[in-house]
Amino acid sequence: MGSDKAAVRPEIVNVAQYEAWNGYEGRHWADHYDRYDAGNGGFNDHLLEGAAIGPRDRVLDIGCGSGQITRIAARQARLGDATGVDLSAPMLARARLLAEREGVENIAFHQGDAQVYPFPDAAFDAAVSRFGIMFFADPVAAFGNIRRALREGGRLAFLSLAPMTENDMGKILEALPPLDHSPVGHDGPLSLSDPDRIHKVLEGAGFGNVACRKVTAEQIEGRDARHAAEFFAGWGPIRYNYGESEELVDILTEAMRPFERDGAVRLKGTAWLTTARA
Repeated sequence: MGSDKAAVRPEIVNVAQYEAWNGYEGRHWADHYDRYDAGNGGFNDHLLEGAAIGPRDRVLDIGCGSGQITRIAARQARLGDATGVDLSAPMLARARLLAEREGVENIAFHQGDAQVYPFPDAAFDAAVSRFGIMFFADPVAAFGNIRRALREGGRLAFLSLAPMTENDMGKILEALPPLDHSPVGHDGPLSLSDPDRIHKVLEGAGFGNVACRKVTAEQIEGRDARHAAEFFAGWGPIRYNYGESEELVDILTEAMRPFERDGAVRLKGTAWLTTARA
């Protein structure tokens, strides 16, 4: 399996995101990878259907995190391979460990900023991302770089968040005290929540046949309201904006309680599944 030398810092243009994903945020995701996969894994089938990975494909996973999608892609491309790229050293360490533990050999992970990473030209048949493409400083440049890495006619499939008003998570966020500033910008988690912007970005990057389809999935956030609230309070953006307090956990517990069902906190998540051709 591929790796990077720890002493060599890759070329980075999105410095703020690099610092976050190699600091508390990245450690929290790596330490709690199973919780994050439980929250996002319900969308896996939608993404993989959109990617249509064949047995001989070479697959690129952008913002691969702890590598669940990369591992699934590698199994589907059993005669090809899968490569995951992410900014976060802690999450990549977890990804390599899980791939080794599961015996997935046709797989590699590299640390880098997909906006400028030196991918080989036309090296991949498909590029995928599960909520890992919303944080680019310059999305047109980033997708242009991914386009260069795909062969002619190669496939792109990714998931991005729909507006919070269409997600049960939005109801949880409404329970939080108001902020005196907006936590979301054009490089934030909702940066690709508008299909018109998605079309503009991808077409500007050289993609064609762009299609956006709304998909839903159940998101498991914890075994009960308190368990889910304690975890959510530690999520990077919440911790950054609200700090740590028992009062915050109490507020989140009450907000999560209506979603307790069948031994878990179950939220309905909504996302855009975007597909395109290089």
